[in-house]
Amino acid sequence: MDSAAIFALSPPTFLTPKPSKTTIKTLPVSPWKHRISQPSHLHCHKMFVPGFGEAPPEAKAANNLHNFFTYIAVKIVAAQLESYNPEAHKDLMEFLARHSLNDGDEFCASLMRESSKHKSLGRLIWHTGADFEWDNLKRLAVKRVNESNTKLMRDYVLETSHVE
Repeated sequence: MDSAAIFALSPPTFLTPKPSKTTIKTLPVSPWKHRISQPSHLHCHKMFVPGFGEAPPEAKAANNLHNFFTYIAVKIVAAQLESYNPEAHKDLMEFLARHSLNDGDEFCASLMRESSKHKSLGRLIWHTGADFEWDNLKRLAVKRVNESNTKLMRDYVLETSHVE
């Protein structure tokens, strides 16, 4: 059962101007002011946490997810190559032994510059990322976070309420 739901909130009705009898046209009201966070190459203005570093939490999470998705794409390509192209699989595994996957962009750039065979491996990795089911990922991640939070809260209440 999917308990996660995302709702678009509209401003309260007392903030929305009522149409006058003489004119039907109303001006848009934007009572919510956006907080501006520290500059970063990913523009996330929802939450700024002082002392968190050079980027908001969402930007840091996005960077880590980007690198993790590159890792997943490499693993998918390696598994596929193992069965239908053992030579390319061997080349990829040797490259993996020499290069870190901590930075996905750096890994792909190095792979593409290694040789023409490696360039085709890099393209396979790119296409794997393009075929990723992003909507399904978001749905599953939100579901997992909600289930985990519910379990943690339920366990905490049971531990602290002393109800038997």
